[in-house]
Amino acid sequence: MTMLQRVERSALATVRHGLSLTPEFRKGLAGTLGLAVVATIGKIIVPIAVQQTIDTGLKDGTPDLPYIRTAVLLCAAAVVLTAIAGYLMNVRLYKSTESSLATLRVRGFRHVHDLSVLTQNTERRGALVSRVTGDVDQITTFMQSGGLMIVVAVGQLVVSSVLMFVYSWQLTLLVWACFVPMAISLPRFQRWLSSAYTQVRERTGDVLSAVSESVVGAPVIRAYGSEERTAERVDAAIEANRQAQTRTQRIVATIFPLTEVMAAVAIAGVVLLGVRLGLDGDITAGRLVAFLFLITLFISPLQIATEVLNEAQNAVAGWRRILGVLDTPPDVADPGPSGVELPRGPIDVSFEAVGFAYPGGEPVLHAVSVAIPPRSRIAVVGETGSGKTTFAKLLTRLMDPVSGRVLVDGEDLRSVKFSSLRERIVMVPQDGFLFDGTLADNIRFGRPAATDEELLLSLTELGLADWLEGLPAGLDSPVGQRGESLSAGERQLVALARAYLADPDLLLLDEATSAVDPATEVRLSRALEGVTRGRTAVTIAHRLSTAEAADEVLVFDRGRIVQRGSHADLVAQPGVYADLHSSWISAARS
Repeated sequence: MTMLQRVERSALATVRHGLSLTPEFRKGLAGTLGLAVVATIGKIIVPIAVQQTIDTGLKDGTPDLPYIRTAVLLCAAAVVLTAIAGYLMNVRLYKSTESSLATLRVRGFRHVHDLSVLTQNTERRGALVSRVTGDVDQITTFMQSGGLMIVVAVGQLVVSSVLMFVYSWQLTLLVWACFVPMAISLPRFQRWLSSAYTQVRERTGDVLSAVSESVVGAPVIRAYGSEERTAERVDAAIEANRQAQTRTQRIVATIFPLTEVMAAVAIAGVVLLGVRLGLDGDITAGRLVAFLFLITLFISPLQIATEVLNEAQNAVAGWRRILGVLDTPPDVADPGPSGVELPRGPIDVSFEAVGFAYPGGEPVLHAVSVAIPPRSRIAVVGETGSGKTTFAKLLTRLMDPVSGRVLVDGEDLRSVKFSSLRERIVMVPQDGFLFDGTLADNIRFGRPAATDEELLLSLTELGLADWLEGLPAGLDSPVGQRGESLSAGERQLVALARAYLADPDLLLLDEATSAVDPATEVRLSRALEGVTRGRTAVTIAHRLSTAEAADEVLVFDRGRIVQRGSHADLVAQPGVYADLHSSWISAARS
């Protein structure tokens, strides 16, 4: 179960809420509807022309050629005008829908980034991508085809009904009576389709998630010989999607034959009753023929109702999923303009009785209280699951504490503007993520305005100039998707260079040197000595050398800080740190 909103709305309420988020679509809608009215009314010109030609132009069996010629020319002019109105309506509709749905896609994408890491981790990445791509595409398809058909079909239904009633109220009642059962059953079909298409959109997200993970994780899959298991997982997702699509189309296939049967019954009834009315003198031959033309206009919207309802429910399902993202409030929110702007300079940090628990889980931090003075180098150590990573995420405000406060320079992190916070505090994760681009693009991510000269200077100060010279294209070397053109150690070098270029006041390292070879680690250790000088540095340490070089070591155990002090003091006393130190020594000797 994910943390994204699962608010069930009716189809109409969903569409109304979705449109409220896309004002571009409503802009100029009146003009588009006006063109739709012109295009719709134009469709009844041909039946009227046929009726007038038969009843007036051929009166008494003698053709009135001037009258017929005039009627045909007026009919042709009306058809041309209708075509022009239809063209303009389509152009306006496409422009407004593309603009409005681009806004919806952008809002969805940005809101995904506004959600906390905790919330994002409850939803598979492929499913999130599906919401702002495939689901919005489905809405686009409906708005540009189904939505257009609804506008024209409703107008066509009304106009043809009015003219039919003028020609013969008896035949009109007959036609409507044939379609009343279908009209009554449509709401039930709509509910079935709504539920079915929600399942379809979810299964489509599952397929995208399974495929994207298997592509990204291809090296691991090959390394462990898991191709068959992975294929089975992808096949299962595809099969579930196929079954959901089949169930949905079975419902759709039930509606269309009903429309065909009702249409056949209506036409047969009109012919039989029309002939009878004609013999009684209640309807002319021209009106009866025109009525048969009008039945086609009347039935056509009902026959395409299957397709429209199909696309509409698919779009509503997509709308529900994207609105599920937009309606999920960020649990780590930017205070915005009212937030605090922290001045540049050395940072001090205080945790005041901070507690944290993941949703539905046991507490992982228990009333942690600790003060980190400015310009200090802190190593955070502990067994796996002891709370080190959670401590780091709270310090960088990737998550907020359940209880207590995290203070930076005396200010609660929740009151600090994101722009100021991200400028002052930078975290280098253990698996430094790289974007598909050049080496320069990825390093410049830390400071977009940096010049190539500044990039070269940063790499030189980190002792990485010789490594850069060894790359085939220097700063222009492509790193590939997720940095796959580089080794794990080289990706860490780029991540460190990026953080160094950003020039933060507090640098948080999740053991950023853990993936490099010993020679590179020595070189980076010397460079990091200069990087951390004059600023606060907190390192999640997995290596003995990191803890030894720190000013102070914080030892976590089961969500609490059980020891703190210098490496020399802690290693000399029995406790968790001494045990960890012993394990490190044993591992180094083996």
